[in-house]
Amino acid sequence: GQAGACRVRFNGGKGLMVPRGYVAGLQADPIEKKPFFHVLPGSRALSFGMLGCCYSCEFCQNWVSSQAGRDPSAGHEVRECSARDIVKAAVENGCRTVASTYNEPLITSDWAAEVFGEARKSGLRCCFVSNGNATPEAIGFLKPWVDFFKVDLKCFNEGTYRRLMGGPLKAVLDTIGTLLERGFWVEVVTLVIPGVNDTDGELGDIARFLVSL
Repeated sequence: GQAGACRVRFNGGKGLMVPRGYVAGLQADPIEKKPFFHVLPGSRALSFGMLGCCYSCEFCQNWVSSQAGRDPSAGHEVRECSARDIVKAAVENGCRTVASTYNEPLITSDWAAEVFGEARKSGLRCCFVSNGNATPEAIGFLKPWVDFFKVDLKCFNEGTYRRLMGGPLKAVLDTIGTLLERGFWVEVVTLVIPGVNDTDGELGDIARFLVSL
């Protein structure tokens, strides 16, 4: 009867229960909105998302879906669908990629892999838009299915990460390095928050870290 920190995986008595078969968001967008800036420029991506997140960022723009299950004032309608339904929508909208996004896709990786398996049959590429709080095991599980991986590196201060996001900075740094080592296409985005992570020193540290990889 107990659930994990993300509030979407739980012990159902007979084993681990994981989310599948629904979307909380489904939208065809320019791929630059994901944002990927060096992947199939000018093309469209079919984005799908579920509910929940392993972080609790105070500035989350998808708060209503990401914090559902954790915050009683959050919540978002969902609709049932199959992996094939999502791929059909991608093809009908002229998309070249399918993106797991909106909530944190790492906590719904099982569903993403199911969707991406169908997407590959239609010649579509597949991508993750993630906070990067991954484990090596999760990255290994995703390797056959994910072509492009966008990671949010939200700041470069361990205390700020734990206070504002609720997770460790080191895990994100390790993920970025591991993704590169395993041959993923990786893009990194830093959301600049005035007064939080916008000093020359901190932005410089982020740049030096990325260059080191």
